[in-house]
Amino acid sequence: MRKLLTVPCITGLVFILMACSKKSEPSLPPFTPVVQPAKVYGFESNASWADEFEYNGAPDASKWTYDTGGSGWGNNELQNYTTSTDNAMVKDGMLTITAKKESSGGRDYSSARVVSKNNADMLYGRYEVRAKLPAGTGTWPAIWMLPNDYAYGSWPNSGEIDIMEHVGYDPNNVHFSVHNQLYNAGNAKTSTKRIETVFSDFHKYRCDWTPESIKGYYDDELVFTYTNDKQGPASWPFDKPFHFLLNVAIGGNWGGVKGVDNSIFPVAMQIDYVRFYKMTTSDK
Repeated sequence: MRKLLTVPCITGLVFILMACSKKSEPSLPPFTPVVQPAKVYGFESNASWADEFEYNGAPDASKWTYDTGGSGWGNNELQNYTTSTDNAMVKDGMLTITAKKESSGGRDYSSARVVSKNNADMLYGRYEVRAKLPAGTGTWPAIWMLPNDYAYGSWPNSGEIDIMEHVGYDPNNVHFSVHNQLYNAGNAKTSTKRIETVFSDFHKYRCDWTPESIKGYYDDELVFTYTNDKQGPASWPFDKPFHFLLNVAIGGNWGGVKGVDNSIFPVAMQIDYVRFYKMTTSDK
């Protein structure tokens, strides 16, 4: 005959089983969030792409090409851009871009817009140009950058970086700007630096571009900062390769606000060198 357990025995057995069950549960380690190390961005000490202009004649065809024509270039500019060495010439260790008062391509002025050939390596890095600017009302010289491929759409959606712009009617005030879908034209993000000797001396115009920001420096002084807000290409289309443009425009929506002084011609922007240094990355 089966022996029945009394109530105290049953209670004790349940307690023992519960205690054993608790002891058998595995213990979990404390949660530790994964923290990605912060990146430190720098730049190589030697330029990976450069033109020191230590030769004579037309700009080096392995490095430069031209934008040509007299369409107004979206700004109602007055010049016709040519490929002539009368407008873009390398001599005495510098590139000289000259604007002239002459009939050219159906326009009353000639000039040049020299463009670095598309280079896939020019995504992030240090971009540096040493130049002396032309004087006179109506001039509009620029050292700037555009994307190789318009991945986010036509201007301004794919971005523009203006390392240096100057308009002759506002002498000595030099501008660094970026354009994108949110900020462009008269609403562009811009900083201005007054440099008293832009016409008589060479100055260094520089852009430091990383995944975090675009910073502008004039003679190694920080003058401009635009930070990646991580909200996508509308505000940060600056994650594709860009290339250099060097030009002297005449007149236009900005350069021609106070007309053109025809007594100033010919006028020229002189460029001592153009250099690109690759970005480096390390963990903080």
